[in-house]
Amino acid sequence: MALIEVRLRPTGPWRVGYRGGDRERVDVVYHSDALFSALTHAMRALGWMDEWLAATVGTTDEPAVRLSSLFPFIGKTRLVPPPKSVWPPAGRGGQLYLDGAKLVPLEVLRQGLQEESRWEVDGECQCLLPSNGTAPFRVVVRESAAVDRITGAAESHRTACLEFAPNAGWWGVFSTTDKTWETRVKAALRLAADSGFGGERSRGWGRSAEPQFNDATHLFPAVTEGNDAWWLLSLYSPAESDDVNWTRSEHAITLRGGWTDSAAGVSLKKQVRMVEEGSVISAGAIRGRAVDVAPEGFAHPVYRSGLALAVPVQVLVEPPAKKKTLRESVPTAIQETPMPGPDVLDPTTLPDPSPVDDPPEPSDPPMHDPDVPGITPDVDDPPTPDENEPFDPPVDDPVVDPVIYPPGLPGEVTA
Repeated sequence: MALIEVRLRPTGPWRVGYRGGDRERVDVVYHSDALFSALTHAMRALGWMDEWLAATVGTTDEPAVRLSSLFPFIGKTRLVPPPKSVWPPAGRGGQLYLDGAKLVPLEVLRQGLQEESRWEVDGECQCLLPSNGTAPFRVVVRESAAVDRITGAAESHRTACLEFAPNAGWWGVFSTTDKTWETRVKAALRLAADSGFGGERSRGWGRSAEPQFNDATHLFPAVTEGNDAWWLLSLYSPAESDDVNWTRSEHAITLRGGWTDSAAGVSLKKQVRMVEEGSVISAGAIRGRAVDVAPEGFAHPVYRSGLALAVPVQVLVEPPAKKKTLRESVPTAIQETPMPGPDVLDPTTLPDPSPVDDPPEPSDPPMHDPDVPGITPDVDDPPTPDENEPFDPPVDDPVVDPVIYPPGLPGEVTA
């Protein structure tokens, strides 16, 4: 699978919708499902939409195109969500502050974190950057007002956006099955860069200079036979044919929603749970799928792409070891060495201890835990929930297609 890198240099603010719809917050990653939607609009303008949908979301074979999400870059530094199986690095004395880094330089992941004191996490952009380095963007909240042209009444509102540094922008990768689709994807990206990505496009937001394309094969390990750990660079919606070992995977789940952008109308899309970028999936291969999230009775399907773009990660994911509780890690008493004095007995003068019979073993061990005989759960450390227990959805609506997802990963829910 040959990877092609694309770089976008914004010419103005970008609005990347934040989960939950908060207009005064903004995401720092332009997710792959939004990128797929933007390219679908561009393909329609170029006259290729039917072929595009048939070759990606409408096929059960290998998708013609796979897209990663877009991540920030500054200068030659590419930032990317680190693999959850290896980050933060073990054995680092100050690793707690590394937990706040949502994005990490790709070079750090390839070469290791040398001299941790030379790095710091920028709280605003959630990026690991060199000390005293420049952030790729800053978050700005802009105020606007809607004015009624008849009454003159005004209603103000605030919208957060990203403003990029002069030498910064977005980068991502994509793969295609042939040169025809490579050419078409590049054309669609050029059109979208001119018309805009994300929100507030009618105000000129989301535009960039002409995209730059480079070969990205050297950036990631090559796929070899026997790879069974995959680092996600895109959002992922598991397909029914994906044989994923979820107990060995290190993953996080996000809930994706939003509004339709169609001539057929503007409505809330159905929400769907997806696996986040940076997750490490244990499987022989992963494909993903697209989910139709069109509102009930909508004029046409509305697809949210969960087709996976993943690269091998060389560190296999093992189930995390149980953390010690406070009761297990802190001794129950402090042993003190008595100071010599008149009240201290001489151990040579003490009589020999009398033998004590061992207490009889109980015929049956106490059953305090239904799964582990003889083990009493620590009151300060509740027992680990059953992996086969169904995921508790964050909304009250019923799950539409739970068969597609393994335990812990229910599928689409209605909005």
